[in-house]
Amino acid sequence: MSNQTATISADEQKMLRSIFFRSFTVFAPFNYAKQGGSGFCYAMMPFINKYYDKKEDRIAALERHITWYNATSNVGTFIMGLAASMEKENSEKEDFDASSINTVKASLMGPFSGIGDTLFWGVLRVVAAGIAMTFGEQGNPLAPIIFLLVYNIPSLITRWSLTKFGFSVGAKYIEELYASGMISVLTKAASILGLIMIGGMTASNVSFQSSLKFNLGGGQELVIQEVLDQIFVGIIPLLFTLLCFWLLSKKKMNFALLIALVVALGIVLSLVGIA
Repeated sequence: MSNQTATISADEQKMLRSIFFRSFTVFAPFNYAKQGGSGFCYAMMPFINKYYDKKEDRIAALERHITWYNATSNVGTFIMGLAASMEKENSEKEDFDASSINTVKASLMGPFSGIGDTLFWGVLRVVAAGIAMTFGEQGNPLAPIIFLLVYNIPSLITRWSLTKFGFSVGAKYIEELYASGMISVLTKAASILGLIMIGGMTASNVSFQSSLKFNLGGGQELVIQEVLDQIFVGIIPLLFTLLCFWLLSKKKMNFALLIALVVALGIVLSLVGIA
């Protein structure tokens, strides 16, 4: 770690500390449209203001990072550090593919969230609670403090280490990938992984079960949901997701209005017995 961070200048160390502290507020401005996108953008602002002199370049960078973002905060600082290093490369190279920044971000959210949720929410939090409860059962007033220390000390160390690691690794290896021409391959692979993650989220979070049945006589029924599943399992959630995406991207529909319409549609379908 020391060899990697030795190349980070004092000014960059200061900006990385800013990312570290701002990462605690990444989900403070949470909204369903962008999740932690606004907080991520806020964390990146010191680097954006440092690396870009032109107003239009700063605006473009801010627009890149205010898009949808969701990763476990304990480990998400690696993505922030990596994005910062890519912004540095983009500011220095005119032919750098700026779209690769968001592509790489999207590809890392799923894996890092899986690791972070498992280690910090599934393991460390439970261990910290178990230790604290042992002291609590004995009437020790330090039990809640012990819980906070056991959980937060590893979390803070990981958060800061990954902030520096993401920036130093990015600065080192992105330069090599760029020189060898492999950056386009990385971008393509990251794009595919990001699409797989989005597809998995769609399948997990968007559901539709039709309750429509038609009596065909002779004790036979036509169950609409079974017909839909024979065509393509999850075809309605997929088409509905694509419709929402089309309304947001092509028709520029307001996100709050879209949510209201989705809720209203769900109520209507339920009342008429379709779903």
